[in-house]
Parts: sequence; structure tokens; C-alpha cells
Amino acid sequence: MQQPTGGSPRTARRRKAPLTIGVVAPRSGRLAKLGDPLMFVMGLLRSRLRHVRNRGRADELRLVSRDSHSDPEAARRATEELIRHERADVIVTLAGTQVLPAVADTCEALHTPCVTSTFPWQVYYFGRGATRDRPFRWTYHFCWGLDDIANVFADMWERVGPGRTVGCLWNDGPQGNWTRHREEGFLPVATARGHTLIDPPGYREPATDFDPHLTAFLNDGVEIVTSAATATDLALFHRQAVQRGLRPRLTTCSRWLAYPVGATGVDDPAEAKVASLVYWTPRHPYRSSLDGMPAAELADRYEESTGDQWLQPLGLAYALFEVAVHALATADDPLDPQAVAAAIGRTRLETMAGTLDWTAGPVANVATVRLAGGQWKRGDRHPHELAVVTNSACPDVRLDGDLELLH
Repeated sequence: MQQPTGGSPRTARRRKAPLTIGVVAPRSGRLAKLGDPLMFVMGLLRSRLRHVRNRGRADELRLVSRDSHSDPEAARRATEELIRHERADVIVTLAGTQVLPAVADTCEALHTPCVTSTFPWQVYYFGRGATRDRPFRWTYHFCWGLDDIANVFADMWERVGPGRTVGCLWNDGPQGNWTRHREEGFLPVATARGHTLIDPPGYREPATDFDPHLTAFLNDGVEIVTSAATATDLALFHRQAVQRGLRPRLTTCSRWLAYPVGATGVDDPAEAKVASLVYWTPRHPYRSSLDGMPAAELADRYEESTGDQWLQPLGLAYALFEVAVHALATADDPLDPQAVAAAIGRTRLETMAGTLDWTAGPVANVATVRLAGGQWKRGDRHPHELAVVTNSACPDVRLDGDLELLH
């Protein structure tokens, strides 16, 4: 899994343009909401990105998509089709805990450059078998880390008070297991900040009963619940918590509550005082590297075009295309997959998702995204809006209000 370096005479000018960016998008199934921003951005950019200029040469560019159906096996087939039949030069995707690795692993096996996002980098990197000394060769990622989540959540827990007792609602799959990992996960960072984490055995998704968790939380005097649950499972937990008499002062959730309330299944996150991650909003001071469009304009265009509320993955979806185009434009040979992969690995680019820098780590193949803390509140323009309530890791993103607790 060594890093690719330079071009290859074997593949140089092996065919004529067009160059092709292949998009694996969950257009159906449980992850379909994640596919919406990808398809919107693809449609927005298709008419603008007709050519890529590299070393004075302008090559025609195509954007081609396939549906992952929110299923890992279907995602593998979609990726193979884009590579073998559409001759994709770069694959991009946003996907879930099983689908994203399926796309990336297929690209690694078929020696095709790939850029992905919206998945904590430790789960993407270590969970797929790389080590700090043995990185991937073809696949690249940008996202926050489990350590970043822990620090943002601890910032909010400490509004309740120092040294809190926190109940962990973590599953028994890759997301939960890496979150509780004692070296690379969320747990060591949170405990180092003086918090006591109560972590019952992980539950199987989709959950049917949180009684063991509720018993443990009640016995240990849990005041805060932290979660990486899906919206459906978090809603079930809240219903059962009410029945058992557990009313945490604050719930932090790192997964589906990045979406507007209509997509989550939680009836009223404002009433439940649910807090989450904030990685992109229309108020972030970020711009497109392609044409200078600001974040606010991208959100407005999305809402005007779809009739839906903007959602956080929109900024990251746009940045995927920025990185892919940048790699094709700066590769020693855009028709050589090794050269394109090497170009991603040396990329440092100001994007719609902020500064993405693969030369800085934290490991090879990974660039990081800064996080703020947010809380769902009842809004004016939309029924519920995600307000930024902590910004220690990204002070250039303004605060929108104070963190609110249940009691």
C-alpha cells in the first residue's frame, strides 16, 4: 500500500479524452438523503466543467453517476461499472459506514483514484486495514476524526460542568467499535478531559430495545448521553428513556442529526436539546476553488432548485468535485491513474469545505475538516435550524446562540 509516485509510460496517453469523474451516489435506499447533495452538485457543475486544463492542454470532461442503492454490494457493482465501462479517471462518493468502504476498496483493487468524505477518518483508514506505515495507494479521504468529535462534544458537556458522567449509545459495528477504541477513538480523548464514560455492550442496528443501556445509565447517574446512532435508533432511545424516567440534560449525536429535522425521525430535537457536529453551513467563510462561489450562494441555489432545506453534506459534496478536478488539472499526466493519485496526495486546496491539505496528515491519504458544535433550535426561515454554539476549533465561524440544557 505504498503511495503512488509519478506517471507511468505504460498508461501515458493510452486513450483520447474525455476525462471522466465517476460519481457513486445513493439515489435510492436508506442513504438517499446523502445522495441529494451529490446529485445536485453534479447537475450544477456539469454545464460548467466541460474541460480540464492541464499543462496548456484542454481535455473534455464528463461527469457520470451510478446508484449505490445504499447497499455495499450494489456500490461495488456501481463502482466497477464506472471504472470498466465508463472508464472513470477518478471516483467520488459520500456514503455510509458500509457503502463508503465498499466503494473505496473496489477502487483500491482496480487501481483507480478515489476521493471520499463524511466518515470519521480513523474508521475509513484503520478500519479498512491501513496502518501509519502502510497507507493506501489509490484511495483518499477528507473528514473530521473521532478525536475531533470528542473534543467538540466535551466542549459542550463542560457547559453542564467539569467531569461529567456520560452515557455512550454506541453500536456493535465499525462505527461504535472504533469510537470506543482505546488508542485511536473517541473514548481516550473524552476521558483525558476528565469525563467518566459509561459504555454498555454495543447494540445491533437497527435497535429494538435500549433497556440494558437505560438501566446502566440510571444506575450510574448519567446526566449526558452521547451517541453515534441513526435517527431511527436515537428516536427509539428517547421514547424509551422517557418511559424509564431518564431525562439527560444534554444529548450529543455525531451521525444523522447533521441533517434537517425532517430527515432524522426525531420528532423535535429542539425540545430534546440534541446537539451535534457542525462541519458546514451557509455562514462558513468558504468559497469554491472553481469559480469563487461562496457557501451562502451554494445553499441558496440548493434550496431554490430542490425546495428542500440546505444540509451539511452539501459543502463536502461540492468539495469532492473540486479535489477531483484539481487532481486532473495538476497531475503529471491526467490519463495516468498513478499520476492522478499522486496529485491528490500532494493537494492543498481552499475549497467549499475549507482548506483540504493531504500533505499535512494526520496520516497519508487523509485531509481533515474542522468541526464546531451545534444544536437544533426552532427557526424562523425553517422549522428547525442548526445553530453554532461552540467554535473553539474554528473561531472564524460565528456563534449563533447559547447551548441550551434540559434542566
